[in-house]
Amino acid sequence: MKRWWLLALASGFLLCLVLGSQSNAQEKTIVLKYSNFFPAPHMNSVLADQWCKEVEKRTKGRVKINYYAGAVLTPATQTYDSVVKGIADIGLSCQAYTRGKFPLTEVVDLPLGYRSGFAATTMINEFYKKFKPKEYDETHVLYLHAHGPGILHTKKPVRKLEEVKGLKIRSTGLSAKLVQALGGAPVGMPMTDAYDALSKGVTDGVLCPDEALEGFKLGEVISYTTEDYSAAYSTAFFVVMNKAKWNSLPQDIQAIIEKIDEEWIEKTGKNWDAIDKSGKLFAEKNGVKGIPLSAQESARWAAAARPLLDDYVKSMKEKNLPGDQVLKFCLDYLKAH
Repeated sequence: MKRWWLLALASGFLLCLVLGSQSNAQEKTIVLKYSNFFPAPHMNSVLADQWCKEVEKRTKGRVKINYYAGAVLTPATQTYDSVVKGIADIGLSCQAYTRGKFPLTEVVDLPLGYRSGFAATTMINEFYKKFKPKEYDETHVLYLHAHGPGILHTKKPVRKLEEVKGLKIRSTGLSAKLVQALGGAPVGMPMTDAYDALSKGVTDGVLCPDEALEGFKLGEVISYTTEDYSAAYSTAFFVVMNKAKWNSLPQDIQAIIEKIDEEWIEKTGKNWDAIDKSGKLFAEKNGVKGIPLSAQESARWAAAARPLLDDYVKSMKEKNLPGDQVLKFCLDYLKAH
């Protein structure tokens, strides 16, 4: 009897340990840090915050994400590397802020004549799925996106290509090369610095989509928008996760996040177009005037920008990357959409 009681007590003790261990495992919450450079009120920041909440909701609280907007956790130019190092678990920023790190993706920033953010966003994700560029191998890509037509906004009117000459224009990445191709003087800086640069006269204009006129309040410090859609560029954005952190997630949680990512590609693309429309209205209320270009003038701007496409192909060939295939894919995609 004594032996039986000892066995029963030991079995009960082991059962409690197992149940307690299982209970603790079930209750343990995965906490992640998400860094984003967009200001908290910006709709892209709001959408990113909604992504975080959606992950928490669909994982039934098993994943909690602490969201940091306005570059308070990591600077915009260091976000990708911060994710690689684990300073942030998830990060959103521009590939163009780290020139040379994403060579193949630079195709997205070229002046391909964009007409919408939705087309640009769906295009960049299809590009990623098809070519799987190794430049992202240090992280796990959640999804990518790209803004609507990047066009010229200035403090004085620009109606002809010749009037761009000598203007100091805020730009970054390949858009800086576009400024040069059009005859202007590029001034490199993150979008977060553009307002002060324009208001203090450090720059005369900015290349950006209409959304930034409201999202970054640039509509308060510029007076004209040149509608040079034939040479419109975009900017690629990444939403990536620390690779080790991603691999540590349970498979069912990974599947939930992947499903949300697919939904957010569409949401983000449509959001870019919605905030472009809102940004244009904001600028008009502040007295900003649009300057449409004639078909002939538009063709001149497109011709001035064309060498950038050729240079991209040449540069990728030197790196043994399929730039010609990528460029053709993107141009065909935009034509079809």
